[in-house]
Parts: sequence; C-alpha cells; structure tokens
Amino acid sequence: MAEQETPVQDLSKYDARVELERLATQLAKANRAYHTEDAPDISDADYDRLKQRNARIEAAFPDLKRADSPTDQVGAPVAEGFGKVRHEIRMMSLSNAFDDSEIMAFDQSIRRYLGLKDDDPLAYTAEPKIDGLSLALRYEKGALVQAATRGDGVVGENVTANARTIGDIPTRLEDAPEILEVRGEVYMSHADFADLNGRQAAKGAKTFANPRNAAAGSLRQLDAAITRDRPLRFFAYSWGVLSAPLADTQTGAIQRLQDLGFQTNPLTLRCTGPAEMVAHYQMIETMRATLGYDIDGVVYKADDLDYQSRLGFRSTTPRWAIAHKFPAELAWTRLEAIDIQVGRTGALSPVARLTPVTVGGVVVSNATLHNEDYIAGRDASGAPIRDGKDIRVGDWVQVYRAGDVIPKVADVDLGQRRKDATPYPFPTHCPECGSDAIREEGDAVRRCSGGLICPAQAVEKLKHFVSRAAFDIEGLGAKQVEQFYTDGWIAEPADIFTLKDRYGSGVQQLKNREGWGEKSAQNLFDAIDDKRAIPLGRLIFSLGIRHVGEVVANLLARSYGTWGAFVTAIDAAQDRESEHWAGLTGIDGIGTVVATALVSSFAQEAERASIDRLVAHLDVQEAERPQTEGSPVAGKTVVFTGTLDRMTRAEAKARAEALGAKVSGSVSAKTDLLVAGPGSGSKETKARDLGVEIIDEDGWLDLIEGT
Repeated sequence: MAEQETPVQDLSKYDARVELERLATQLAKANRAYHTEDAPDISDADYDRLKQRNARIEAAFPDLKRADSPTDQVGAPVAEGFGKVRHEIRMMSLSNAFDDSEIMAFDQSIRRYLGLKDDDPLAYTAEPKIDGLSLALRYEKGALVQAATRGDGVVGENVTANARTIGDIPTRLEDAPEILEVRGEVYMSHADFADLNGRQAAKGAKTFANPRNAAAGSLRQLDAAITRDRPLRFFAYSWGVLSAPLADTQTGAIQRLQDLGFQTNPLTLRCTGPAEMVAHYQMIETMRATLGYDIDGVVYKADDLDYQSRLGFRSTTPRWAIAHKFPAELAWTRLEAIDIQVGRTGALSPVARLTPVTVGGVVVSNATLHNEDYIAGRDASGAPIRDGKDIRVGDWVQVYRAGDVIPKVADVDLGQRRKDATPYPFPTHCPECGSDAIREEGDAVRRCSGGLICPAQAVEKLKHFVSRAAFDIEGLGAKQVEQFYTDGWIAEPADIFTLKDRYGSGVQQLKNREGWGEKSAQNLFDAIDDKRAIPLGRLIFSLGIRHVGEVVANLLARSYGTWGAFVTAIDAAQDRESEHWAGLTGIDGIGTVVATALVSSFAQEAERASIDRLVAHLDVQEAERPQTEGSPVAGKTVVFTGTLDRMTRAEAKARAEALGAKVSGSVSAKTDLLVAGPGSGSKETKARDLGVEIIDEDGWLDLIEGT
C-alpha cells in the first residue's frame, strides 16, 4: 500500500523542505532511469503526480525552492560514451492538462495574454503526442550534419551516425533553408517491437519492457550497426534553428516539412477553438489502440507563428502549447457511502467512500463528488452529464486519477446497480451543527448558514488562518490547530495570540502535552509573537472571506494602504449609494460579488467582533508602495477604456500600478486620468462631463516613457 501523502496545505516549513528534497531525489532518479538509462522505474502518471506535487509545494513555499528544482529541469544529463551537443535553442518540455476544462483555460489564458476577445479567431493544431525519444536534426545546405537527443534540454548526445540509419530521416534535402534544425520523435511500432523482442529472446538477449524503451535503447547504441538493425521510425513535428522561416503558421510549417521528405503525423489537424480540439482528442483516444504505435495524449499549439513568438516561454515550457494527457489511471470499484464535509465557507462537499482500489500504484479509498448536481447526473445549468446517470450508494463506479489531483468518480455501471438502490438525498441541513444548508441562486454548492456556531467552519477558518499565504506560523499547522480546537484551547484566531498567557504556565501547560516539550512549546510561542507584525494583504487574506483570495487581498491592501483606511471604507460601503461603495467596486479587479462578500462579513456582529479581537493583538503593517520616484502618475487614479493596440489591458494595468497609480474600472470625480482607445463609449463621455483629463494610448506611452 502506498504511503499517504500529507496535503500541501498541512505541511510545516520543515516538512516542506524535507519533502522537496525527497521529490528532487526521486525525480532526478526517475529522469536518469527514463532519459539516460532507458529503463523507467515509475509510470508516467506517477512521474506527473510527483512533479505536480513538487510544483505545488514550491508555490506554497517559494523561499524553499531548490537550486536543483525539478520544475526548472528538462530530461536528464547525457550518458557517458556519447559526444555532447549544446542546443543552440533549448529543447523544452510541455505543460500538461488532464481534463477538458484545462483546455478551455489554456485558450482563455492565451487570449488574455494576446488581448484577444472571445469571438476573435484563434486557431490551433492538434496532433498525437508520440511516446518516444526526442531528436533534433541539423541540416546545413541540405545535408544532415548532426543529430542530437534532447538530454537535459541544453546539452544532448551526439547520435548522428545512428540517426543516419533510420529510414524516415532524410540525409539530404532539396530546397530547404540553408540552416534547418528539424525536431521530432523517434519511436517503434507495436509490430516492430514484438518482432524485435522475439528476435532478442531467440538469441538469449535482453528484451524490452515497451516500445519507448526499445526505441530509446536502440537509438542510443554506441555501435551504429546495432541501431541499423533496429526498426526505428521518426515523426517530425517542430524545428529549432532556422536561417529562413518555413511558413507563417504551424500548419504550413508541418506541410513544408512533409514536402521536404519528412514523415509527419497524418492525424495532425488545424482546429478553430477548444471545442474542435477536444473533439479531435476524443477521436484520437478512440483510435489509440489501433494506431500501431504508442501515444499518451494530444498536443495543442497556437497555429499562428507570430502569436507563438509573442507568447514566448516560461522557464521550461512554451506558453503557446500544452499536452492534453490521456487518463492513464482508471479503475472500477464499489461506492460504499457518501459523506458530507463542511468547509470554511460553509460549503457542503460530498465525498465518495470507496472499497479500496489501486489506481496507478496508489490505493484510493475516497473520491470527490463535487456537489449535488454532479451526484444527480447534471451540471449547474441542468444539462445531463454521464448521459444523465446519477450516482447511488452501492453503485459500481469508475474512479479516475491523473497527476497529483483528488480522485474523481467518472462513470457508473448501471448494469451492476442493485435493485434496491435509491437516489441519494442531498442534505438540506448541516451535518455538523444542524443549521439550514442553503443553496443560493447562481451558486453551485449548498452552504451551511450556521457561520461561527458551526464547528466545521470554525476549524476550517482556523486552518486557513495559519496557512502559508496567511499567518504561516512555524509549528502551528492544520493538525495542531484542529487538536487545540478540539481541546478547547483555541476557538477563534485571537485565541492564538493569547495562547502563551493561558497555557505557558500553571497546571495545564503546552510543554506538558503529548508530543510537546519545553523547547518546542517556547519555539511556538516565539513564532506566534513573530507574526504579530503582519502585512495588510496577508491579514485580509487570513480572514477567510469568501471570494477574497491572495490576489484580491493584495489588491485591496494596495488600494487602501492601511488597516484603518480599509475598515473605514468597508464599513461605509454598506451604503450602496455611497462613494465608498463606488470606490470599492471601482477598483479594477473588484466587482460587486467580492464587494458584497466583504461588506456582509464585516457587517455580521459576531464575525466583526472576532476580527476586532484579533486585530487588537496585531501590528498591521502598511502595504508596500512601489518605488515611484519621478513617476508622472504616482498617487493618481487612472482608468483605461476602449481598445489598446500596442499593449494588452493587463500589461497597461501592471505598468500603471508599478508606477504608483491606482487603476480603477470606472470613472468618477476621483479619476485623474482616462486613457481612451477606440470604442471608449460611455466612460469617455462621463470623463468629459467631469472634466477628467483624457489622453490616447500614444499619449499614455509618451507620458510614462523613461520611467
């Protein structure tokens, strides 16, 4: 049975450091086994899970990121015995997606980055992701002069002699650019793999575990004669160094490679959007078993090469491409029960209790059921999912797990449903405190109305309060908070800061509790004292107000500067006709939903009293201000409207805020400057009526030039 991993949010800083060291060691070993030794010792799904867990821990503890972080690595160092080749353009890896919603999010992220509207045309290519070995082929004046494996992305192995033996790789090209580096995948077909293993077994030689291992091991032979005897194939799908462009689009470039004599995948398709991309993915998935070679997903790329250039790269992956992986981890098991968990915002979350089953090397006994609509076989709008099949206790269900994500129930086998099975009655009262569980219009979940009287909400709010992005008190994690709450030591955040006064001496002392000693107790008290001085953004986030995440909390902190100004504004914003309400909702990125949540929380007597008791123990630090010396817009309120041609709205906003300006989403008497592009409409009209200074995009760029 696999060891249960501690959720990232429950890790202490020490535990996180140890875990990152473990993951770095394990992933380095897996990389060497896969890329250097051609003998992988874990599954691709487990590798993805470990790498995603590493990334999540790094996001939660950015100061603990290691110099040898797996996040910044591609492949593995080259093996001894091969000459080394430094790639002129780094060979990158791809970020992964595991469900359709992530593809929609990928499309939206590209549109936001490029400043495209939802109805603006944006095409992609979709092609099978070959499970083989990456290879870069360099041609000069039409002649193949070098072939190199990916290696660690920067330095690969020189396998030129071996590549010349592969029939799919031309040794000479006609009408090619003077310098052309073609990139693609070396693979072995299923039939050739079976034939090779048969021949290997007949002569008592080593057989291979799968076609990918066979292809990699065959290409990386020190004796090219052995490679020549192996049935290797090659698909071209990309390029590196070019002396002249191949085409204006990915589609055109792939066609050009085919015209030059390279094999390109016939299932590559140009798609006009996510719906077509996912449809092609589904079609390829149904053909997967009959293709004759291994694939593990579908790769999507922005088709326009100018867009690819603008989108650029992250540290190890391009922004313009993503791999939609196939669900490698599926299993069927019995749904024994459905439990309801209550979160810090009162959300009632259903959890499937399963007969334990091994899914991708991990024993799974729980899975998320999302919400009552998901159980009933419909989405939030009432449309059927799973062909309308509901989920019932006792059902035989398909469990899906991909990467480091919570397992999900993906399907139900109605043929094995018990005759006495009845639809699941989703509770209308909180199982923790008995309060009404209400589902508001537009909300996908049902929520407990008990607030602070609900023990589940109280505990979850405390866990959130001590989380990494909030107070992050060393030695006081989710487990300690839960135990202190159960024992009556902590009921609300303010109690944390009186813990030493109440349990630092006397009969009942922290140092006398099981698992604690004098040193650890004193360390905790010191850590608590250290966090009495807290940045404004962290404090706002720590309150656990619905819809107020890290980004929103820091946005509010920058906008109001001090706790006093923030509280005064939120209190005054209870009047929806006031300038404070207009000012709150006018902050770019703060809408009526967030504003309503803030005002409602501070207006609740019990919750407000709890907040006031907390702040009495704190030194709330002013929000950090950007260095704005010489800035022409420092302290001014700026509104952007209309179309910007030379930058996206996000770029303009970020630049203005970096110069010390406050960016608002609406024009008011407090607006100092309106930057208006074509189609500015009512905002420009209102600005003229109020006498606000108006400039166009060129005027804005001239204004901030040199700052």
